[in-house]
Amino acid sequence: MAWDTYARQRPERRPVNAAGERTWFNWTQYPDHGPGAEVLGVRPGQRVLDLGCGKGGNLAHLAALGARAVGVDVSPAQLSAAPERWSDAGLVLYRREALEFLTADAGADFDAVYSVFGAVWFTDPVRLLPAIRARLRPGGVLAFSQRPPVEGCYGCQASYINRSENEDPLVVRRWDYELDEWRGLLTGVGFHGVRAQVIPAPPGPRKIGTVLVRAVA
Repeated sequence: MAWDTYARQRPERRPVNAAGERTWFNWTQYPDHGPGAEVLGVRPGQRVLDLGCGKGGNLAHLAALGARAVGVDVSPAQLSAAPERWSDAGLVLYRREALEFLTADAGADFDAVYSVFGAVWFTDPVRLLPAIRARLRPGGVLAFSQRPPVEGCYGCQASYINRSENEDPLVVRRWDYELDEWRGLLTGVGFHGVRAQVIPAPPGPRKIGTVLVRAVA
């Protein structure tokens, strides 16, 4: 599976961040950079869903803040690693595709849904965004982050996950749009208060920023 291969290539989350905290929330591809969990505005006792939760680092931080934390991922390798690190966090994790979970699970709705370089990037938004909207309580927040699109390369694109030098890379699909397109897609399915921005990269040689989008149901 492509995402198991990806999981094995990812470095482990650091024991603590630059501030010495055991849990933290990171929207960007750079450590100790950008906004944190305040983007979601989740309060203790509220129910939050991570679409593409990976090994659960961001989700564990929300649980530490008192949220009822639910995560969904398709990778067994990712999900099996989460309890090893966050056994005391009380995370509820499912091995499901995001769209399948949202449409097939008729359980309680959510106060916030988010994706950090996760399922919102790798699922057709024409299908996914209405499904998310349907599972958010009134006033609930959707937020997601991903890399900005390459100029001129919009819509469904190929994304490659490298394997060994003797194997061809694995291919997954991702959806890239400019900020105005994301605003239109979200308002078109009933979201309001849409804020879309590119967070600049931190000082240094790397220049690619991070798209961060927030909308209210």
